[in-house]
Amino acid sequence: MLSFIELIIGLAILTFAADLLVRGSVGIAERLHIPQLIVGLTIIAFGTSAPELVVSLQAAFKGSGGIAIGNIVGSNIANILIVLGLPSVIRATTCDASGTTRNFTFMLFVSLAFLYMCWDGVLSHADGFIMLAMFAGFFADQIICTRRARKAVDLDEVEGVPGTLWVAVAFTLAGLVSLPFAAKAVVDGAVGVATLYGVSETAIGVTLVALGTSLPELAAATMAALRGHSAVAIGNAIGSNIFNILGIMGITATIIPIAVPADFFVFEIWAMIAATLFLVPFVVFCWPIGRVTGTAMTLAYVLVMYTALGVAI
Repeated sequence: MLSFIELIIGLAILTFAADLLVRGSVGIAERLHIPQLIVGLTIIAFGTSAPELVVSLQAAFKGSGGIAIGNIVGSNIANILIVLGLPSVIRATTCDASGTTRNFTFMLFVSLAFLYMCWDGVLSHADGFIMLAMFAGFFADQIICTRRARKAVDLDEVEGVPGTLWVAVAFTLAGLVSLPFAAKAVVDGAVGVATLYGVSETAIGVTLVALGTSLPELAAATMAALRGHSAVAIGNAIGSNIFNILGIMGITATIIPIAVPADFFVFEIWAMIAATLFLVPFVVFCWPIGRVTGTAMTLAYVLVMYTALGVAI
């Protein structure tokens, strides 16, 4: 009974926190004349990736390299297939915001570079430093783009966002602080319910850990879709995937080398690369991700999780 209550309360807080985060971040974009894509790529993406950072660091210190890496790869798959797919069932996600193609190309390069670094079976201190250097370059590029945008862009007022900068900042901080706690409550509640009904621990770990740490991204993307902020949604997915690899894996590997399990190359990493490549035509040709495609992406995520569970067993 307590697990059900925790799950329901967690979902309610998650929804409320995500709404605050989206409204606050869009409000910051409006007040400072920053494109919503950049806000999604930075403030929202980094903030919603906090659960992945905590899980990966804890797993690495415990010597569980498979959990640390699997959490990141599983979250990146979720960020594409379900974080972009499910909200698109509600409202089409457009991929035509300025800078989307360039940032997506960098995300694809980062994913392939991550595969290369993992190939020798360990993410070393040197790999960690390289990833952090790449992340610093990405962040510097976003700062430059922000300065250019503030000089060149005069954004229109958007309905439903705070009217002053300090209120927008307060909304954003409240959302960022609340999301990780709400996500943990949802995961703990779901694990409790699953255990109550006799679902195996293996099934819980494979399906809920990666999905659970992606709940902040999903909640933020869903609220962005409902409010018509597609640039925030696509920026959140791209930025989170970049931060998950370069930021989280970079920080973790810099502190402690991570052993890459051999079975990591059986399915999961290739599923992440395939999911990333799936977005290529949508980004290159500026195709919107509509209801049919969003449904297909959501179903594909379910299939990927089912297959990953079969491989794990």
